[in-house]
Amino acid sequence: MTHKAVFLDRDGVINQDHAYVHKIEDFEFIEGVFEACYQFQAMGYKLIVVTNQSGIGRGYYDEAQFAQLTDWMCQQFQAHGVTIDGVYFCPHHPHKAQPPYQRECTCRKPNPGMLLEAIEAHNIDPRQSVMVGDKGSDIQAALAAGVGTKILVESGQTFSEQVRDSADYVCGSLYQALDLPPFIS
Repeated sequence: MTHKAVFLDRDGVINQDHAYVHKIEDFEFIEGVFEACYQFQAMGYKLIVVTNQSGIGRGYYDEAQFAQLTDWMCQQFQAHGVTIDGVYFCPHHPHKAQPPYQRECTCRKPNPGMLLEAIEAHNIDPRQSVMVGDKGSDIQAALAAGVGTKILVESGQTFSEQVRDSADYVCGSLYQALDLPPFIS
């Protein structure tokens, strides 16, 4: 049996993007995130986080600090009745990283590696799934992975027409995505 999923970028979708967030005290959930994810889960979607974390490669924080923050974040969701089914991250950067993280990889968005890994691990049908991101690279990764619906959240940002046109829908926040197809019938 295949599943459908909502793939979520982290910074700018789940939490305010304050650049290289890696401490609990700096992690600020965006309003409505728990409610939206609770609704997605109630509709039968698995919730998968796919996040570029070049701050690891740049030496701003390490994988252990990222894991600690991720565990805490997942506990906050759990406290709101929401299960995060998987978290996938890319610590690499092709230019602005230290060895062994400085390299071209298939996981760093806009490449689809994290999504493809999650699709295989969780038996997900990408055509029935949704990607929610706040950058053109999120939408490009979803396109490359065959994800059916691509939603761009503004989170206070502005996008070029080209980036806006690459998404199926554009809205202000994850919570506002509840009012979009495929979530409304």
